[in-house]
Amino acid sequence: MKSFNEVQRFDQWWLRLLLVVILAIAVSPLIMDWDTLKLSRFEIASVILSIFVILSLFLGFWYIFKLETTINEKGITYRFVPFHIKSRFKSWKEIKSATIRKYNPIREYGGWGYRISFTKRKALTTKGNRGIQLIFNDGNELLLGTQQPEKIAELFKQYNIPHNN
Repeated sequence: MKSFNEVQRFDQWWLRLLLVVILAIAVSPLIMDWDTLKLSRFEIASVILSIFVILSLFLGFWYIFKLETTINEKGITYRFVPFHIKSRFKSWKEIKSATIRKYNPIREYGGWGYRISFTKRKALTTKGNRGIQLIFNDGNELLLGTQQPEKIAELFKQYNIPHNN
């Protein structure tokens, strides 16, 4: 049987633009005050260190944080790195309903990322506004973001999993 794998990262254009702006602000002391800075090794080192820290944080954020989703005939496996050390598996027997839907990340969950609420709702998303809404037999809900809803709908049909589009 065919399975579906998807890995999503925080790689939106506006995050890249934010990085460029922050780096420009961090580099500006080197450019604007070069005559003053060249006399002090400590100040040059502190500016270079701040640039290195900013780059490390952003690159770490991009490469470490990711949502991995696998769907097959047995169920759904998901993992939001670095929050989940091991993958989480939910069998189709545990799932009451699966819906592929459009959602509003800001209004419904307060944004993207690892989102939990005081109710029984949880969302794991990195970008976009499409996801798989899972309602479990115990009443808990989980929204897994996806960039490929059509492929998932096709897979649900192939496995005869009741779903709504």
